Amino acid sequence: GHVAANLLGFTNIDNQGIEGVEKSFNAQLTGQPGRRLVRKDRHGNVIENITEVPAVPAHNLQLSIDERLQTVTEDALDNAVRWNKAESGAAVLIKIDTGEILSMASYPDFNPNNRDDAKLDDFRNRAISDTFEPGSTVKPLVLMTALQQGIVQPDSVVDTHPFTLDGHRIRDVGYYPELSLTGILQKSSDTGVSHLSLAMPIQHLIDTYKAFGFGDSTGLGLTGESAGLMPQRRYWGQLDRATFAFGYGLMVTPLQLAHVYATIGSYGIERPLSITRIDPPVMGTRVMPEQIVHEVEHMMESVALPGGGGTKAAVRDYRVAVKTGTAKKIGPDGKYIDKYVAYTAGVAPASNPKFALVVVMNDPSNGSYYGGAVSAPVFSQIMGDVLRLENVMPDGMPQGSENLIVMHHDGVLPPAL
Repeated sequence: GHVAANLLGFTNIDNQGIEGVEKSFNAQLTGQPGRRLVRKDRHGNVIENITEVPAVPAHNLQLSIDERLQTVTEDALDNAVRWNKAESGAAVLIKIDTGEILSMASYPDFNPNNRDDAKLDDFRNRAISDTFEPGSTVKPLVLMTALQQGIVQPDSVVDTHPFTLDGHRIRDVGYYPELSLTGILQKSSDTGVSHLSLAMPIQHLIDTYKAFGFGDSTGLGLTGESAGLMPQRRYWGQLDRATFAFGYGLMVTPLQLAHVYATIGSYGIERPLSITRIDPPVMGTRVMPEQIVHEVEHMMESVALPGGGGTKAAVRDYRVAVKTGTAKKIGPDGKYIDKYVAYTAGVAPASNPKFALVVVMNDPSNGSYYGGAVSAPVFSQIMGDVLRLENVMPDGMPQGSENLIVMHHDGVLPPAL
């Protein structure tokens, strides 16, 4: 049937893989016949073996994809794309301690057993081939970089008044004169991350983005994977530096975004991704001090708690650390248009993350288009199913979560988005 169709792909009449895993791993799946070059006498008898190339047997491939998790991921994504009248959607689930891809869904999809009605576009695995600007999903990386550079401390308060750069107004959806670092994530403050970015050399932020998994192909080995795009600017203007901190000016795939969040979930250890089964332990590379990632991951829990921009991403009985994002799309002429990409990315259970999940909805057109409205409920549904199917112990509400709420000096709560 259609389960994992865009990932698995299909073969042609000669059993050669022409899409998906079937194409990417064709050599292993089909093997190679042996060859022998011989000299014969005039009666056709072999009198000498000149060279011999032994046959390479075909190998079975054990994928890391879990069929149960793939099914719940696809079902939730399919329903959401249709309900939100979106152009397309993608979702990727990663096992944090090994880097294994547990599910990868793309919509529209197709039935490989009946391809007559399918359009060429339906065959695309959008999780690896489609690129978008990641929007606010990069904000946790900005906070980590600022903490690492000593620009702020975990308890710092940042000025978040609206301000003007190069004739452009930087402002937030809600009005907040100042926010804690937790508040910057909870309210998704563009002004807050802009101030942090402008306070440090842009190269530090580029280095963090790259180290966590942006700007380069993941090396998964699947045909058609895009490497995304990292800007190669000689000169960075103030506006470029500010907007880079809320996810404009770079292009990423849903898979890359999931890789970045898996790196957050492992508290700063970047692991190579794998579409085939591997056993732990998997050694990775530390890209950010554990304490800093741990602190920011804890701040990300506020996003799904009351007052946050991603309350719909909450999962009953579990703590989740998430970030939503909404990015304007670029039209054919390179200018921004009134179409959006809605993201929710996160890890769970937040007390000891085991899974990283990204949900991307491309051009939802049923009224809502914010990540917190469109993709967050899909995140909640998929992650909830995954945690229950995997028998993960509930970790409930965080202790002292009431302290996460953003207070102003006069004790007044800012309005929720």
